[in-house]
Amino acid sequence: MSETPSTIGQVISRRKVAAELGMSFLPVTEALIRLENEGLLESRPRVGTRVRVPTRQDVEGHYVVREALEVQAAMLFAERAKLEERLELMKLAKRVDALSPKADGDRFVYSALHEKLHRLIAEFTRCSALSDAISRTSAIASTWLCATRASSRTNPPDHHQDLMKVLVNDSPAAASDAMREHLRLSRENALRRLELYFRIQNEDSQEYLRTEKMLLSLDWLMPESDTPVESSSPLSNLSESLGDDRESANDKPALVSCL
Repeated sequence: MSETPSTIGQVISRRKVAAELGMSFLPVTEALIRLENEGLLESRPRVGTRVRVPTRQDVEGHYVVREALEVQAAMLFAERAKLEERLELMKLAKRVDALSPKADGDRFVYSALHEKLHRLIAEFTRCSALSDAISRTSAIASTWLCATRASSRTNPPDHHQDLMKVLVNDSPAAASDAMREHLRLSRENALRRLELYFRIQNEDSQEYLRTEKMLLSLDWLMPESDTPVESSSPLSNLSESLGDDRESANDKPALVSCL
């Protein structure tokens, strides 16, 4: 709804969104309800609305659905894509891989190109129902990708190019296996990146934490090395780290979109 990138846990003010977009309150409310139904937002009575903080079950379920859709898309792409479309996606995969290892790069540019690559694989199958379904599922994954800093455990440097090299070679079976492995790595990376959010989700809070403070705390807690986060990490001191600075129900940042 806004051009500013979103963050997991970003608190939403309907009043501010309406003012920012120059719209009345009713269509903004309807849009927020729709986003909540699509799993992008969550609400609590007398607390407010925010960009949804995912649970581990949310992420695992997302990848079950995504695998079913994108493995099918990979097989159809291998059968149906035109030569110029295959060449286009090889070039796009190279751009995506070039941005992937840059920890200080623009996450939102990377996310947009990454989403475009997977979306075009689906579009070039000539199956609009499949393409539409993949576009809907990609919105949540893009929010997760934008909202967390890059993991120190990187994927293979050319993993999108490696995927496309298989998809362009006319073997649906090989394309299926390659996409399934690609999504397995993506799932593991997402679970690792979101681990601290899973723990925060388990905290029983009566108010939504102010987004900026939450992110500062997450950056502090995130280890710089490849050492796994231990269960004894200082999340129990999260409230102390954040202080008492909570976001009131009537003073929240405006709704934003990752792409």
